[in-house]
Amino acid sequence: MKNIYVISAILIAFLGYGCAKEGRLDFVDENSPAPMQVSDVKVEATPGGGILTYKLPSDVNLAYVKAVYEIQKGVFREAKSSKYTDTLRLVGFGDEMVHTVKVYSVAANEKESEPILVEVQPKTPPVKSVFESSVFKETFGGVNVQIANPVKADLAIVILKDSTGNGNWVTVRTFYTAATTGDFAARGFDATPQKFAMYIRDRWNNKSDTIIKELTPKPEIEIPSDTYKKLVLPTDQVALADPGFNIENLWNGLPDRRIYASSNASSLPQWITIDFGKKVLMSRFKQYMEPNDHCYTASGLKDFELYGSNSPNPDGSWGSWTLLGKFTTLKPSNLPLGQKTNEDINYATNLGADFYFEKQPEAVRYIRLKAIETYSSPGQVVIMELKFFGQIVP
Repeated sequence: MKNIYVISAILIAFLGYGCAKEGRLDFVDENSPAPMQVSDVKVEATPGGGILTYKLPSDVNLAYVKAVYEIQKGVFREAKSSKYTDTLRLVGFGDEMVHTVKVYSVAANEKESEPILVEVQPKTPPVKSVFESSVFKETFGGVNVQIANPVKADLAIVILKDSTGNGNWVTVRTFYTAATTGDFAARGFDATPQKFAMYIRDRWNNKSDTIIKELTPKPEIEIPSDTYKKLVLPTDQVALADPGFNIENLWNGLPDRRIYASSNASSLPQWITIDFGKKVLMSRFKQYMEPNDHCYTASGLKDFELYGSNSPNPDGSWGSWTLLGKFTTLKPSNLPLGQKTNEDINYATNLGADFYFEKQPEAVRYIRLKAIETYSSPGQVVIMELKFFGQIVP
């Protein structure tokens, strides 16, 4: 009897293995005819596309419905929908012209009905509407593009520069976004009149017109730190790892290699306040990490927020502060915690990690740095230096 059980188990396992290997076998009748056409097709125009609804035929041969259409000359797309739904969504048009769409009923053997011809006239595609409402202007050290993208289309914002002044255009930055709004800047250019251009592209390679402007990037300076001082407000971080690791070390000059370090017993989030001593229109800033024990590890600052104010409430509350940006310290190698390259170390400790504002902040006299997360410390924050760039406002 025991042998019978063993043999049965082997047979069951063998059959199971065979089924797993073979998978499901579906019979397709190659001789069955094409299904009947759909009927009563209705069209709803959408930005850059359209929605087709229809009545399905009562035909056992129907497997799915498909639409075939041309989005650009010689470029065709297909949209498919199963026999259980009555809707097809068309996308990818880059204009507002009338397009002919062929709608087929398709059988499991891929035989197709005769097509029904439907005309679709899309609404203005996002690649055009976003471009038409965009703002392209100069900014600190470069040029800026502001967009509104209410339908959250996947777009590429392409910025070019005439590299020789004779129409030799090169792409200097491309920004990819599907956000409802965007504020992008390409920097690193001299404060002299130069020709820049911008256009928008979607994921089907539809392109907007190109705008060309002669723009003069705004000059920026490193904001002198001789007027900086700490401002200690209620709720600010005051406990230090050592009396020599005070806030003033953040602007004492890199040769000294002195650092700011909060107490090991502190917790996150925590914040400190700096008084510039004058109003500053900031364009960007740099953070330098301590090179030995806190570079992309331990108490090195990873995620943080920067706030600005011209009249901070003396009680230390947040109502008088405006969020200027949320930031994460870039690690060029993107290696995991505990691993770093010479490039990482050079960027973070010698060159300084760069931070740019997504939207140009208003001029402020006071800033508040709120530490959200370090690389591995539960509470202590260590920063070697901060440098700010932009313009001093009289």
